[in-house]
Amino acid sequence: MNILAMRTALSIKAKNGVAFLFAASILWSLITVVFLLPIDLYSKNIYLLWSTGAMFPLALLFSKLFKAEWKSDDSPIGLLGLYLNLAQLMYFPIVIWAMVQSPSHMILFFAIVTGAHFFPYGWFYHAKAYFIMSPIISISILMIGWNLPLKHLWLIASMMVVFLIILSIWLYMDYKNKKSCSNQLR
Repeated sequence: MNILAMRTALSIKAKNGVAFLFAASILWSLITVVFLLPIDLYSKNIYLLWSTGAMFPLALLFSKLFKAEWKSDDSPIGLLGLYLNLAQLMYFPIVIWAMVQSPSHMILFFAIVTGAHFFPYGWFYHAKAYFIMSPIISISILMIGWNLPLKHLWLIASMMVVFLIILSIWLYMDYKNKKSCSNQLR
């Protein structure tokens, strides 16, 4: 099996990672609510970091609901998906720096890192949506967040929810198309 066929098979099997994006949508919705609360910025940032702990359990739940298999032992590139996901953790020192040195920019840094980390999934799942939406998310968040007043930081989180929903829909349509083409070849 060639590499493109392996990537397409993983894309179909994992449904383009949509379960993780749905989990992220819930987390960013929660972050939006937190940033609307009348509490201090430091607490908001701590809750933002704390909420990331729910990502993996939520992704597992959505994987079961969507019958998506993101863990692939039968593919030589299956483990690469895990490494791509763990790579985002390498950016967390930047987010921690922002929390300490520039607390009002922490959510901005976190949203940009989140958007940017989608880019390699374009290759992994052979899905243009990741290639296109990753820079759109990162650049849009940067432009909106550049001079955003503290009381409007919730806009960054709500924009992430919108972007994640758009990305999820686009990727689900891509998955359906690949599945349909795959079924026609059989």
